[in-house]
Formats: sequence, structure tokens, C-alpha cells
Amino acid sequence: MERAMADRRYKQWKSAIPVLYDWFTNHSLVWPSLSCRWGQQLEQATQKYRQRCYISEQTDGSCPSTLIVVTCNVVKPRVAAAERIAQFDEEERSPFVKKWRTIIHPGEVNRIRELPQNCKIVATHTDGPDVLIWDVENQHNRPPCFGAPASRPDLALTGHQDTAEFALAMCPAEPFVLSGGKDKAVVLWSIHDHISSLADRGAVRSSDIPTVQARGIFQGHSDTVEDVQFCPSSTQEFCSVGDDSCLILWDARTGSAPALKVEKAHDADLHCVDWNANDVNLILTGSADNTVRMFDRRNLTSGGVASPIHIFRGHSAAVLCVQWSPHKPSVFGSSAEDGFLNIWDYGKIGRQEGHAGTGSSNSSPGLFFRHAGHRGRVVDFHWNALDPWTIASVSDDGETSVRGGSLQVWRVTDLLCRPEEDVLAELDGLKSHDISSDIAIE
Repeated sequence: MERAMADRRYKQWKSAIPVLYDWFTNHSLVWPSLSCRWGQQLEQATQKYRQRCYISEQTDGSCPSTLIVVTCNVVKPRVAAAERIAQFDEEERSPFVKKWRTIIHPGEVNRIRELPQNCKIVATHTDGPDVLIWDVENQHNRPPCFGAPASRPDLALTGHQDTAEFALAMCPAEPFVLSGGKDKAVVLWSIHDHISSLADRGAVRSSDIPTVQARGIFQGHSDTVEDVQFCPSSTQEFCSVGDDSCLILWDARTGSAPALKVEKAHDADLHCVDWNANDVNLILTGSADNTVRMFDRRNLTSGGVASPIHIFRGHSAAVLCVQWSPHKPSVFGSSAEDGFLNIWDYGKIGRQEGHAGTGSSNSSPGLFFRHAGHRGRVVDFHWNALDPWTIASVSDDGETSVRGGSLQVWRVTDLLCRPEEDVLAELDGLKSHDISSDIAIE
């Protein structure tokens, strides 16, 4: 019954693509991908642009796990024909996505983060205690054959005493790296002194992997740290969440103890956190209790149950990723094990505005779009900072499809994003078109 409902939902979503999206492409993956990130933009053309994107492929051991660099040809806004973007085969690879380089990763690739100061340098989390740093331009392209030795990372960041799988962040202002793991610790590194030498080392590679010791180790969680994030306006302030249901704020200037510890931020494990770059008082958290919560750090107090500004209820399973939009301060996305990637605007809460997208509901204030294109849990997504409303998202489809996963690159139609008066004026000119009310703007 559940599978039949999911299939009906997917068919409804697919029929609505020409209405809901300005552009969409689906790229089938043999193996699940647990992380995706946008990289550098390569070139601009009249109707499209080319941009790097980093994804992972998580294998069953029959071949190595890999860090893959692909080149995406992204069609610019208002260029793609509506009837064309819905014509895709779920089992095929997209002609808009081309594999550029494959790096054989020493173990699983659980998380990828690009260095803001140089997006050719990425950090990865694996099934071990070290954070690995890669200069992708200087890594060799390697076919992922069974038994092939792993590629050699350019740096290894040491300091964790146990596996660190998911919690990983890069500082927007300085080349600092932040991590969390099963040792319940949050670890901070500076790679400032190593970045300029990465390219030089790439020319002459040795068997020894240079290591960087931790700048600081911060203790305060009582269970696994699941996610970390820097304060956008400070190199010394950051936050973390974990399986202990805690949200902790840290300040490296005051020592290694928590600056503020909220004992019960959610009713279950916390999986993800993000800090608003446009309003540094706002922090988002996502949890296994299926909700996203928004906190104002000025109203947080140590201990007890936190009082969020708002609880966003729009998922039916654990929330895996939350991320603020880099273009509009009130907008953010959340993805979950229910297969949805929701886009929210907390500025709409309390206003009588409808929602768009398959399965949207007036019972979820602030929700205005639901991306339902993935057939499995949506494990990660990334807003494109260079192209407003364009998102890359990846899923683990292993339980619901013959393929392992999918990468989707998509842009919401600007009819949902532009000022209401502009949209109404344009819709007046389209009255002769037959747009079904159950999938259009409600």
C-alpha cells in the first residue's frame, strides 16, 4: 500500500514538472550518494553555464567508494521549454551531467564540504577518525576497479579519538575546518599554512600523507555529534548538535567548554544544523522527531527545554539536512527520509498565502514548495550560491528503485519566487492556458 501511494505521488509530481520548475534534470547513479556540493563555475554561455559539482558514490564493497567531480551544464532561467524538462528516464544518466574526475576514496564518503576561499579544495568525512583534504585539480582520475588502491589525500586532519562520519563544516571567513564525531567531541583545525603548498605537493607526491593537528578540542556533548556549523560573522564562534538532543554554542576565545548548552532542543536525536548568514541570530535544527526548529540565539538559555521561534512540521520522517538560502534571508530548505525536499519561507507564516508543489498543505505554515522527484530518502542538498533558486540534491534510492541513487539539479519556477503583483500580472496573460488547479499555485 505504501509503495502504491508513493508511486501515485511520484506520477502526480512528474506530470506537474512543466508548471513547478523552470528547469530540471535527473541523473541516475549506480550507487547511493550521501553528499553533494556545488564547486566553481567554469564558463558562461548565452543559454547555459557550466559548473563543477561534487558527489559521492557509496558502494557495497564490490568496487571502491569514490569522490566524483562532475560538470553540470545548467540551463539559464526562462530558457528551457516546459514540455522538454519533463521528458526524462529515471534510470538514465542526464546528458547535462558529465563525470570529469573520479577519486578513489579510502572508505565511505559520508560528507563533502568545499573550502569557501578555494572551492577546488574539499574536505571529506569517511568511516574513520580523520578529516581528509583534497585538492581535486591535482588528483589523478582513477577508474574504480575492485582492488584498486585508494587515492592519496593531500592532508589528513587528526584529533578525533573515534569515528567521525557526518559533522563537517568550513569557515566562510578563514580556512578553518570544524568536525564532530562518535567521541562526542567538536574539533577545530586551521589549514591556513597548508593551502598554498597543496599545489606544489601535487607535482611531487610521496607515500606519506601530511597531517595537521587540532587547533582546539571542545567537549560538552554526551553522545555522537551529528552536525556542526560556523557562525557566519565569526571565525571563533560555532554550534553543534547531536544524538543527545542538545544544541551547543561554542566560543573558542573563552575556552573548550560550551558557551551555551540547550539540553533539549528537540524531542529526539538532532541530525543537522545551519546558521543564517544574513541574520546571525537565527539557527535552524532538524531532528529525528520529523521537525525543523528555528531558534534565536539571543533567547537561548543553558539547560532545560529550548523555546524555538517556530516549529516547522512538514515532514513525516527524520529530517536529514537543513540549509538557509544564500539569496533570501527568510527562506530555507529541509530534506528528509520521507523523500521530500521542502522549501520554506518563515516570512509567510501568518499570511494567507498558498503553497505550491505536490502534497503541499495549509497545515504546514511557511511551506511553499515540495520537491518530490526523488524515489528514496533525500540525504543532502545544496543551494547554488551563483544561481538563485537552483538546487542540487541527492538521494539513496536503494530500497525503492533498481538504481542506487540519483542526483537532481533543479530550479523552482520564478512564478513562485517573484513579487505577487508581478506574478498576477503574468498569469493574467496566461488565462487561455489550461493549468490544473491541484498542481498550480493554490
